[in-house]
Amino acid sequence: MTIRSKLSSLLVVPALAVLLLSSTSQTAVHVEPMDSVGPRPIEAQTRSSIIRDYLAAWQCLNQATLQNRPDLLDPYFVGQARQTLGETIQAQQNLAIRTTYQDTSHNIRVVFYSPEGLSIELLDDIEYDVDVHAGQQALGSSHVQTRYIAVLTPTESRWKIRVFQGGVS
Repeated sequence: MTIRSKLSSLLVVPALAVLLLSSTSQTAVHVEPMDSVGPRPIEAQTRSSIIRDYLAAWQCLNQATLQNRPDLLDPYFVGQARQTLGETIQAQQNLAIRTTYQDTSHNIRVVFYSPEGLSIELLDDIEYDVDVHAGQQALGSSHVQTRYIAVLTPTESRWKIRVFQGGVS
């Protein structure tokens, strides 16, 4: 597999407004109202924890790919999402590269909340910058505008991403 195809897998493996501070700039976050996404309303605390944990997962993903440490995914990713991202990081290690993601904006829309509250599906029209390095040498960078589908499930302390698919329409 070529570096370009490996990089492609890195990208696909992925009325409330909030501004979050990231490492070098601010990330703009817009969340559409969640009033009619399931058979029951989403409680205010659940709304905020879903968004908080989803955005933290992006920071977690950035650290894991930057450091080539799949174990850093564990706090926010489970199941197929964790497995696929872990394999991507392993491929990076094999190629001796590392990747950074700098998300610049999220436009999040929750589209489904299960009746029992055990899963929530969201769409995220996201913009981010990707930089790929081998050692200290920059191999390339790109600005990405795409849509991610994420399915989150609750655990003891946070929502974790179980399905994470980028590049969807």
